[in-house]
Amino acid sequence: MMFSSLRTLLSLACLLLSIAAFTPLSDDALRALPSAGADFDIHNGDILAPILIPRVPGTPGSTLVQTHFAQWFATHLPNWKIEYQNSSSKTPATGDKLVPFVNFVITRDPPWTKPGEVGRLALVAHYDSKLTPPGFIGATDSAAPCAMIMHAARSVDEALTKKWAAMEAEGLTGLEEEKGVQILFLDGEEAFHTWTDDDSLYGARALAESWESTPHAAMSTYHNMLSSITLFLLLDLLGAEKPRITSYFKTTHWAYQHLALIESRMRTLELLESKVDHPFLPETDKDPDTFNMGWGIQDDHVPFMARGVEILHIIPSPFPTVWHTAEDDAEHLHMPTVEDWAKIVTAFLAEWMDLEGFMPTKAEAESRMKEKRSTSSRKTELSN
Repeated sequence: MMFSSLRTLLSLACLLLSIAAFTPLSDDALRALPSAGADFDIHNGDILAPILIPRVPGTPGSTLVQTHFAQWFATHLPNWKIEYQNSSSKTPATGDKLVPFVNFVITRDPPWTKPGEVGRLALVAHYDSKLTPPGFIGATDSAAPCAMIMHAARSVDEALTKKWAAMEAEGLTGLEEEKGVQILFLDGEEAFHTWTDDDSLYGARALAESWESTPHAAMSTYHNMLSSITLFLLLDLLGAEKPRITSYFKTTHWAYQHLALIESRMRTLELLESKVDHPFLPETDKDPDTFNMGWGIQDDHVPFMARGVEILHIIPSPFPTVWHTAEDDAEHLHMPTVEDWAKIVTAFLAEWMDLEGFMPTKAEAESRMKEKRSTSSRKTELSN
């Protein structure tokens, strides 16, 4: 009991340190954040286009997207560790046949740390698409959110390397809370027939259960993989014009406010492309007494929230008009909004990881982006 209480206090202390340690990016750093540009082209973009296909769990389309993730991260972010969490389940649509579900877990931690020492910002989206209507793409649900997260990870990768190398050179390792980044691309969010507790969230339920039952070493700062998640930032249904995002949970309203501040600063600096009549994140001054104490909108966060993980749910309310229709396709994405979300998420990630002073200049970022796109293009040509 004493050790359990100690672990709880350590985890709480690390959470409070993470909240206090936000370092805002300078205006120049915000101006230098790279645009996804051609990588978000819906027809042949290196990041987004390969996800814009039907990808129902257990189908060839799902396998193609899994291959895209694996190859893209291996090519562009070789310092990130890729792991897979596999499960299977019967579904109402497949009877006794087991459907495979594959969760992608992609992590970058400080190189000197050990498992159980690192608190992580988890950037989360589901990558599966609905079984119906036939040919459903799910561009906002959630191909575009996956692409936004990939762009954000690539945009901060070099700065993470620089920061951690500088800390090692100056002997500063282990003197502050250890922070890492984790990307979770979850499978099986969508119901196969009708949304119920059993017919939905297949991958999220399997992963949360597995991580809860897999402890780190005794006396670790974080006692298992679940408690290592300092904030579970879930993106869903993003990519339609003029979204309105509610702040759903009182305990993470501080993070919502921080994300809203980034949006406000970027609009003031005229760095965002979308034209809006209200901010994406308008509830910065929400009355503390108006928060709902429930799960919010049912989504992949539920199995994690039930186990005590802090959630920031970025999902529009109301949903996009194309939700769960055949029109949720590439052509109905509002690309200025997609680009803006990618920049906002990138800035949030950079500030969370205290990368001010390590982010590349605008010229450096553009040069690196051209170099990586050229490398990707050559590898594609060689594989054809």
